[in-house]
Parts: sequence; C-alpha cells; structure tokens
Amino acid sequence: MSYDQYSPFITIDRPRWRELNGSIAYNLSHEDVSSLNALNEPLTLTEIQDIYFPLSHLLNIHIEEAEQLHQRANAFLKDGSRKLPFIIGIAGSVAAGKSTTARVLQKVLSLSPGKPRVDLVTTDGFLYPNHVLEARGIMNKKGFPVSYDTKQLIRFLSEIKSGKEKVSAPVYSHLEYDIIEGAEQVVDSPDIVIIEGINVLQVNLKKQYRGPRIFVSDFFDFSIYVHSTEKNLINWYVDRFLNLKETAFQHKESYFHKYANLNHEDAVDFARNIWKEINGPNLIKNILPTRYRANLILEKDIDHSIKQIKFKKV
Repeated sequence: MSYDQYSPFITIDRPRWRELNGSIAYNLSHEDVSSLNALNEPLTLTEIQDIYFPLSHLLNIHIEEAEQLHQRANAFLKDGSRKLPFIIGIAGSVAAGKSTTARVLQKVLSLSPGKPRVDLVTTDGFLYPNHVLEARGIMNKKGFPVSYDTKQLIRFLSEIKSGKEKVSAPVYSHLEYDIIEGAEQVVDSPDIVIIEGINVLQVNLKKQYRGPRIFVSDFFDFSIYVHSTEKNLINWYVDRFLNLKETAFQHKESYFHKYANLNHEDAVDFARNIWKEINGPNLIKNILPTRYRANLILEKDIDHSIKQIKFKKV
C-alpha cells in the first residue's frame, strides 16, 4: 500500500487488496461465474474473490454509513421519509470492461447481508435514437457527450434520488445499434442502483449555460473508473470486433451485418479505424480526463485482470 501525501489517492497492489477483505465471502458457483463472463474478457472465480469481495466489503461500509446518516438526519428533521437508493457510478473507456465490472458487482452486492436488491442501468439507453443522430449529423459522434440525452438521464437519476418508487429508463439494443422504441426498464424501489457508462463522470463546461449546473455524478454515492492503457484498450476492442463478426454480426437484424463477411485483415483494419476516428478521440478528450473524479480506480493488466487499485483518501 502506497501513501502519497501529495496525491488524493492511496495505491494498493492486488495482494494487499485481497488481504483487506478479512473474512467476508460469498457463495458463487462456476455457473455463476460463467454467466458473468463477457466476450474476450476472461473472468475467474479467483478474480472475483481477490477483487470484488473486498470491493463489496468497502462499498458495504459506505452503504451502512449512508443509512446511519439518513437515520440521524431524519431524527434531526423529525422526518419519517424512507431511505433512498445508494447509487454507484461505473465509468471507463469502450472495451475497458465496465459492463463486466457492473454485472459482477451487482451479483456480489446482492449476496451481501440482508440480500439487498441491486438494479443495473446502462447509459446506452439514454443515447439519442439513430434518426436523431443522423438528423443532427453526429452519427459518427455516437458515444461522445453530444450524443446523449443528458437531461433525460439527469431526470431519471433525480427521480430515483427524490424517492419515487417506480422510475423507467429507455432500453438500447446492441444488436440493432439503436434505442428500442417503446421498451423501458423499470427501476422499482431498489436498495442499490449501479449506473454504468462511458459518460457518467463527464462534466461538459464548454457550452454557455445560465442557471444551476447539475451533472450525472452529482447523484452518485460512490464512483468507480475502470482503467487500462490505450494500447490494451485498442487490442481488446479489435479482439471484440473480430469475435462479434463471427457471432452477433451474422444475424441479419444486426446493424453491423454488412461487416460479417470481411476477411480477417480488413476486419482488423476497420476496427482500428473506428478506434482512431471515434473511440480514441472520445477517450482522450472526454473519458480519460474524468478518471480522477472517481472514488476508486481499478487498473487492469494486459490479461484483463486487476493489477492495482487507487482509492481516494477519506
């Protein structure tokens, strides 16, 4: 464990992080682990035990403190309102493994004492529909801050944090590469909500705006950034594209079906070009600068395993 007096973060290597967990353990089967796996991102029970058990332990400390604060504040205000969901934000680049982190965390937290109800919402559902992006001439900016209906996302989070019992979010199809018209995900009084997306820690201060500024991260009780080198991210993105070319892209309903028959070399070139023109610039300009706004940073090695953790001092 490294304490840098000039940094707001404590750096913890993997062996030390694993030891911090103490005696907390959860029953996970190999079937559970298999269901949490993602394309080209191997996940093992050891990884979950070493990284996510301690992370769950840490988050439960924060959740318990938030509940105690709620009770004491209610007593002070003589208010009997129910406790609000604890919101966790998970950010990071395309291909970093945010979705896997979110799914594993959802599973592990749901096994915590009291078996809390944990909902997972991705910000993909708050992208503008393709017809809107095309009309605005920003289809090639999909994933950039301008491509999200941020007002709708903030409204969604505001309703959760105001105590509204049932709140709905739009649903996105990765197969169709678009919002599913009429579909919605209903969040109904959960104990914990995980919000996962590349944009959740971003603050867009370039536009002129009068009045109060509210950002997505203002609603988070805890935030996590999944990080790796750009070299790793590019390789993981290309590997994922190649895998999808042989699987999901084969479906005629897939937006990317037209790329299903690319030969290996052309597919690699195409994926790298997407990174160069879209994902790379978005990472450098909009995503990576938000890394140190997180409470905790998971730093991944070339094999997708977490090699060290940076935790913001409290």
